[in-house]
Parts: sequence; C-alpha cells; structure tokens
Amino acid sequence: MSIAGGPLRADNDADTAGSDFGPERFFNRELSWLAFNRRVMEEARNPAHPLLERLRFLSISGSNLDEFFMVRVAGLKGQQLQGIDDPSADGRSPGQQLAEIEAEVNRLVDQQQSEWQRLHRLLGEQGIVVHGPGSDANKLRTALRQYFIDQIFPILTPQVLDPAHPFPFIPNRGLGVIFDLERKATGETIRELVMIPPSLARFVAVPAEPSAFVPIEYLIELFGDTLFPGYRIRSRGVFRIIRDSDIELEEEAEDLVRLFRTAIRRRRRGRVILLELAADMPGELAAVLGDDIQGHEAIVAKIDGFVGLAALSALVDVDRPDLKFPAFSARFPERIREHGGDCFAAIRSKDILVHHPYESFDVVLSFLRQAAADPDVVAIKQTLYRAGNQSPVIRALIEAAEAGKSVTAVVELKARFDEEQNLLWANQLERAGVQVVYGFIEWKTHAKISMVVRREGQGYKTYCHFGTGNYHPVTARIYTDLSFFTADPRAGRDAAQLFNYITGYVEPERLDMITMSPLNMRKHLSELIDAETAAARAGLPSGVWAKMNSLVDPDIIDKLYEASAAGVPIELVVRGICCLRPGVPGLSATIRVKSVVGRFLEHSRVWAFANGAALPGRNAKLYISSADWMPRNFDRRVEYMIPIENPTVHDQILDQVLVANLIDNEQSWVLQPDGTYVRLTPDDKPFNLHHYFMTNPSLSGRGTTLSQRQDVPTLILDMRED
Repeated sequence: MSIAGGPLRADNDADTAGSDFGPERFFNRELSWLAFNRRVMEEARNPAHPLLERLRFLSISGSNLDEFFMVRVAGLKGQQLQGIDDPSADGRSPGQQLAEIEAEVNRLVDQQQSEWQRLHRLLGEQGIVVHGPGSDANKLRTALRQYFIDQIFPILTPQVLDPAHPFPFIPNRGLGVIFDLERKATGETIRELVMIPPSLARFVAVPAEPSAFVPIEYLIELFGDTLFPGYRIRSRGVFRIIRDSDIELEEEAEDLVRLFRTAIRRRRRGRVILLELAADMPGELAAVLGDDIQGHEAIVAKIDGFVGLAALSALVDVDRPDLKFPAFSARFPERIREHGGDCFAAIRSKDILVHHPYESFDVVLSFLRQAAADPDVVAIKQTLYRAGNQSPVIRALIEAAEAGKSVTAVVELKARFDEEQNLLWANQLERAGVQVVYGFIEWKTHAKISMVVRREGQGYKTYCHFGTGNYHPVTARIYTDLSFFTADPRAGRDAAQLFNYITGYVEPERLDMITMSPLNMRKHLSELIDAETAAARAGLPSGVWAKMNSLVDPDIIDKLYEASAAGVPIELVVRGICCLRPGVPGLSATIRVKSVVGRFLEHSRVWAFANGAALPGRNAKLYISSADWMPRNFDRRVEYMIPIENPTVHDQILDQVLVANLIDNEQSWVLQPDGTYVRLTPDDKPFNLHHYFMTNPSLSGRGTTLSQRQDVPTLILDMRED
C-alpha cells in the first residue's frame, strides 16, 4: 500500500506483525502534533461555531504552536546542534524532522493568517473593528494621542542599536518594533529598538468608538514621531521571538527547589528557536535581527499578517454574548444533594462518577472542604500537578492543616510552565503546616489522586478521589474529565501505598486495584491487549475501545498491530498525537482512529477490553487513568489506572461516555492510512457528544443505568448497526 512518503516496506528479519513493515508503520510524533493543531485551527473555519469562538480557536492554535517551538522544536534543535543523529521511531533524524516541521509550519502559519484576515473582516461586519495599516491614520492619531502620551509613552524605552550599545536581551515571547530613522536636520541614520512590555495590553480600545481596537505595535508606529522627535521614519518592522523553554534536570540534585528556581531563571534566557518577522520588514532590518538575536540558529518565519496570534484571545473577551457559545452552567451531582450535601455519606452509600465539565468541579472542592472542616477527618493526602493561579484546592488544604489535620501535598515542580506557580503554592502550604513533598527528581508525579482518612465508629475509613484531569478549577470548566469517588477499602489501601511510594520511595509489595507506572502499567496494559489477541485467535469475541489524548508508545502500538492482525476490532479516540497508522491491510486493517475537537477539550482517559463478551457490556474490563499511551507516561511518570467495577459507574462510562465519543459525527475527524484527517459529515443521525452531555442529565446522579433509557445510544446498538 502506498502512503505519503513512499510505500510501506516489509522487513523480512522482523519477528512481529508490526515490525514487518519497518519504521514507516509509525507516524512521526511532531508531524502528528502539527496535524492536531491544524484541526484546532480548522475549527476557526467552522461556521457552526459563533464568530468569537472561531477567533478563540485561532488564538489557541497560535498559543499551541508557541509551546510546540518552546519544547519540541527546541529539543530537536538541541540534538542537531550537539551532533546527535539518533532517529525517531519512524526513522527520521533530528535534521529531517526539523526540515519537515519547518515546511509544515510555514503552510500552517499561512493558513492561520488567511483565516485571521477572514475573521477580521467578519468581526468588522459585526461592529468589532481591529484597526491596522489600512485604517485612517489621522483619525486614530487624533483619537489616541492623549492616551498614548499619558498611558503608553512613559512605559516605552527606545534603545539605540549601534556599536557602542550591545543588542539588548529579549525575553521569550518578546514582541518589539525595530525602526530605521533619519535625523531631519543632518540626514544621519540610526536604528532604534522598542520592546513592548508584557504589562501593556496587546490591544488598545479606541475612545468614543465602541468595540474598536488598535494593536499596540501599530499604535507605536502611529506615534513614532512622538517617540523620536526630530527624526523621519524610513522603515520599521514588527518582530517576535520564541526561546527554548524546557527545563533540564541534573540527575543528582541536593536541593530540588533551588534547582528549579535556578532553572526557571535560566529558561528565560534559553536559545532562540523561532524568529517571527512581519512580512513587510525590509531586508536590512531583518538581517540586523537575524545576526543579533542568534537568528542563524533559529527558524525564521515571515508573517504576512498579525504577529503572535495567541494574543487574539484578548478580543474574545469583548462583551458580545451573541457571538459566543450560549452560557452553560454545570450541574452539581444530585446524589450528593440527596445526602444533604454530605460527600462522605454519598460516597459511602455507593461509588460516584462525576463527568466534568457537565457536572461541576465544585463537587471536588466540596469533598476537600468538608474534609477540612470535619472534626472526624484525621488525614488528607493530595497530588498537585496543576492547580491554577487562584486555587480553592490550595485554600482547602491550608484550612485543613490549620485545623490540626495531617495534610500531605505532593507538589510536582516539573509540571511544564507551571513550575513557578507550584513553587509559590508549595511555600504557602508549608507555612500553613502542610507536609509538602516534591516526589522524584527523574519522574513527574502525574497521577491525580486525593485521599481522606476519617474516624468512623471504632476504626478509620478512607475516601478516595481518582481524576483523569488536574485539580484546576479553571480548566475543569473546559476540559472533559472524569472524577471517580470511592470508599472501597482496596482502593484506599492502594492509594496509601502510592503516596508512600512518592513520599518515602517505599515500593508497594501488593496492589489490589491500582496499577502504577513506572512500576507495571506498561506490562499490565500489554497483557490486556494480549488477552484480546488470544481471544480472537481462539475464535472468541474480542475488542479494544480506548480514549486518550496521545498515542505514541512504539511497543504498545506494535501490540495493537498484533491484535489487529489476529482480527481484534479496535476503536481509538485519540484527540492529539497518534503515531499509529490505521487501516493498513496486513498491519492495522481492523483499527479505526478518530479525533474529537469541539467546544470542550477531550481530556479523559478511558480504556475498555471486551474480555470475552459476545457484545461489550458489564463483563468488559474497564479502566480510567491519568496516563496517555506514551513512553513518558509508562516509564518516567507516576501514573495510575484503576478498574471500574461498580455496575452503575461501569455502565455510565462504557455505554455513555465512551460510546458518545465513538459515535459523534459532528466534531470528529478520522485518521487515514496516509496520515491525513478527514472531517466526518453527519448522516441522517447527527450526533454531537458535547451537546448531548450538556442537555442530558448525568446518569450517575440517581444511579439509573443506561439500559433503562431509550434515548441514549449504546455500544451494543452501535455494533449491531455496523
């Protein structure tokens, strides 16, 4: 079969179904990520979305691309500069990957800018005007002169560029304007640099002109004569830089906190990876920036439009509800309301599943707040990966410690781009008396677990929360995740051992429910796939259904290829990176991969295995997890996976959450064997999973099973239709 880049090659020396096809059986991780970001950008073109929401998707695609350069491209560039030529799983060297990334990014950026031009026009038609070079400059100068003099001029600091003045340091994501000036009196020429402080808003509102804005860089150009009196502007250009922002850790660090504080400062001065130049910047000025900002090592991108698309998110805040998604209020789980708001009583009666953002994250906060205030609670243990800038979770833990409870917080300092905030939280927690633990130097603690130990009767009972997402109240409103509450003693014992492993490096001897990485999650997952392969070879029913954010791990992908070769039907919902090549005869003919991109960001991890059932149902093995199927999650992170055994919760996840993702046809893309994604076109049965969960009450609230509802599609019905 031919694919983009050539035919799949057979390797006669290989001894597994997957490796027979050579490295081409894998998609490149970086190019797959760019394909995902293209799907995000495509939502800016989706006429089903309100206009400002389309703008939001465009800004997100810009922000995503920034972080991609800061971390992934920076890593490849570092390998190239160090002469490391190790190929990726798909057989590409760092240099080959960088060349393909640059070509694909150029195409993506051109499409982003084209979409911005379209949205810019549509916004104008709706009365939201973003002025630029095509606007009436004299009118803008009159309207904004006093504002510029009072609010902008005192903050700006022009810097001359000449042999006596070295080129100044420009921080990561630094935005500036470079000027080529001529003194009117003498004809002498100089160059000046004006960096735009991050404290200044990117867009300035035009007085007396509702919903009209001027980008700050254009405002600076408009008032160049005020900044440089006595000079004529010969030319100017806007630019922006992206720096290497990854943090490298020493294997042996005596003081992890000090290490991270130093590393964060060092990150701000990382190597320049991307230099963005406005397309109309003259070659002379571009050459100055290229030489003085180490542009010879950086990828240089000419931007024909708006530089720094991520900043467009500020325009989404315009007060125009008619141009945004209708407001949505999350529901509080009815089961807990039925117990008078007593979380412990509700969990004690039966396991509870909460589906965010359709059900409120407040239930997690209520769980922690009740634990903090309950005199019978003696201990709280909590992992914190990302908690947000203003975290009620942190406040609840502080209140619990101040109330005299034993509180342990595992704060992950290596949560990328949240390191600084997590250091601040750790300091506040320690001052309140919380025992703060930073976990392993070489591994990230990515598991999302909270446990509360409560005195009941003559003993103690442990209540646990297992989440697929972070304890972050802001992202919990836009990420779809699952919160599983249980008082099962086995889960409590396992959670305690997991915390002891993180805090004291005490490796668990026996776990009854939880499977952990980096200890044995890879092995357990492989065994589950192997069992389905064996079932198919024996002529028994088989199947794998899994939902995750990324699928990268070569060994697990090869396990899936082996299962497919045996005839196992495999349905995967992979929102982002997918290195598995589906639908290839002899390799992956029974594997289907789709990606869902819509109003909410699909973030939950759910894995189901047929387990010999003729049709998947209660007999299926079902798990939720904090992990994606990536090498880092299996080998370099502390993660969990836990089986769902409660029949009600099992039904809700399998027959509602997972099925809705599988049958969605309004915001889904299907991965093709050549690596392209094709957007599904709804048939005579359109189904939007986000709309469905927004308009249908959760089944977990009253414990009703799906089989009693006729309006909800089920996996069994879906299979019969196929």
